[in-house]
Amino acid sequence: MTRPALARLAPYIAAMAVIVILSNILVRYPFKPFGLGELLTWGAFTYPFAFLANDLANRRFGMTAARIVVATGFVIAVILSVWLATPRIAIASGTAFAVAQILDLLIFDRMRSLAWWKAPLISSIVASAIDTVLFFRLAFAPAFAGIDGWFGMEDGSLAFPVTMFGYEMPLWVSLAIGDFLVKVLIGLVALLPYAGLLRLTAPKTAADRA
Repeated sequence: MTRPALARLAPYIAAMAVIVILSNILVRYPFKPFGLGELLTWGAFTYPFAFLANDLANRRFGMTAARIVVATGFVIAVILSVWLATPRIAIASGTAFAVAQILDLLIFDRMRSLAWWKAPLISSIVASAIDTVLFFRLAFAPAFAGIDGWFGMEDGSLAFPVTMFGYEMPLWVSLAIGDFLVKVLIGLVALLPYAGLLRLTAPKTAADRA
């Protein structure tokens, strides 16, 4: 890919990096309004837009270019997240990000010829589910104990049980469930800007992608 082509990807790469870094910082803070502190973190509201940036790059420039956006955004976000967030968050987020974004790329590419809303919605929901499972499992794995606290609590505090839907579960599990539900909701909301940007992000020709 030529230098001009890479320059055209710069806004997508920047958007991806900013979204992931911001999400890695905000995921450390519970969403306390309406008593949802045991169900949501602020990061749940920002991270789903990474899939929007990914899908728009994929639609406009194709699979190869979208992979470059994911890879470059991943490197920038993980490096800066170690400094701006925590090592544990950076490792868990980086792993989940890489797997989920590649899955999003593959699903979107397979469905790009269907109705305009199906590819971005279905790919983001499936990828969000994988991202949530990987991130919360790795972030709370015993191997990470002692690296840092969470919400200003001592290590292991997020294992204490809470009641959700009539069932008792660890706090981190309820946070994961809430995180995924919000990702699905924002995936639906993100269809609005996606639809608005469709004309601006019409697929490039082979010559334009070079």
